[in-house]
Amino acid sequence: MSDPVLIDVRGLKCPLPVLKAERRMRSHNVGTRFLLLATDPMAAIDVPHFCNEKGHRLVADHRDGNELRFEIEKG
Repeated sequence: MSDPVLIDVRGLKCPLPVLKAERRMRSHNVGTRFLLLATDPMAAIDVPHFCNEKGHRLVADHRDGNELRFEIEKG
């Protein structure tokens, strides 16, 4: 399996992290994995909701200090 596609939205505030992720994921095939990096605390709520609404799979999430890391598989 290849490395996930990086989506770096650190420093952006809600709703931009999810909007940028959606735009970036649009051109990729189903099954593509993405690593989303965010610093907005609301991303902890917004990203899982986004995945659920759009049919993507949230594979993993992790908080490292102020940075949130989400591994997403496009559905």
